[in-house]
Amino acid sequence: MGNGTAVREFTLEGFPAAQHLGKLLFSVHLLAYLASMTSNVLIVSTVCISARLKTPMYFFLSIFSVFECCFTTAVIPKLLAIFLLGKQTISFVACFVQAFVFVFIRASGFLLIAVMSVDRCVAICKPLHYATIMNLRTCILLVVACLAVTFTLITWVVVKVSRLSFCGPRVIPHFFCDLGPLIHLSCSDTRSTEALTFGLALIILLSSFIITITAYSNIVVTIVHLLSAKERQKAFSTCSSHLIVLSLMYSSCVFIYAKPKQMSRLESNREAALVNTVVTPLLNPIIYTLRNKQVHQALRETLCRMKISR
Repeated sequence: MGNGTAVREFTLEGFPAAQHLGKLLFSVHLLAYLASMTSNVLIVSTVCISARLKTPMYFFLSIFSVFECCFTTAVIPKLLAIFLLGKQTISFVACFVQAFVFVFIRASGFLLIAVMSVDRCVAICKPLHYATIMNLRTCILLVVACLAVTFTLITWVVVKVSRLSFCGPRVIPHFFCDLGPLIHLSCSDTRSTEALTFGLALIILLSSFIITITAYSNIVVTIVHLLSAKERQKAFSTCSSHLIVLSLMYSSCVFIYAKPKQMSRLESNREAALVNTVVTPLLNPIIYTLRNKQVHQALRETLCRMKISR
């Protein structure tokens, strides 16, 4: 990050229109953060403890929950400090670290969602070969591949943005350090950097979307050919929660990132980012466990063990 910039720290604007509601917003977001962390940690713990959840589907779900914990922790604590203490400044290095963690975890999450759709496709379309194809080694390699690809791409773009010159205004019109607002603050020629950021966002979103659509197209074809209505309902129920989470993630992230002139709508980006960082991580564990009888049973067993151990 040796860019010779005159700016050593930035100021996060937060939500100036709601500044008088700081304590109330702090309480609401703190409760949402604690609920999100508790539910995601509970999912990870249950998958690790329960013997009935030792399958690739729940392995990927536990990894996704870890991503959600890291994702919210990268953003929400600073937002809470803004609401409660008014601490809006953030150092240059800390700002880019936050931007890297935020984009890296979310991009990895999209690729993991695609992997989860492939897992469901194999389970429904190739049930006899599922255990052989989706063994533990394959699952671990798929997760490592998601992390490696996104780490390489996101490191490249974050380093490129950090090497821009920041010599003018230092107020970021957002509640966390994101790449779009940072590029907007630079006094360098940012056309190539904007194109790179937009291109990488498009590549990650489109590749994940295409893999997911292909997988679910095969799933739909297989489900339609099932003879029993009960079998069709069972097959669809295993995928419905995944589709809901997918739609929540795509709708907010496509709105924020997948448009070339994203700086023209920073205000709307801020609201969409709030949904992406607070609401979605809170809803995901609920959606995944609400209609899942296996998770319900495993949770009951885990809670009973905790009571007995006391």
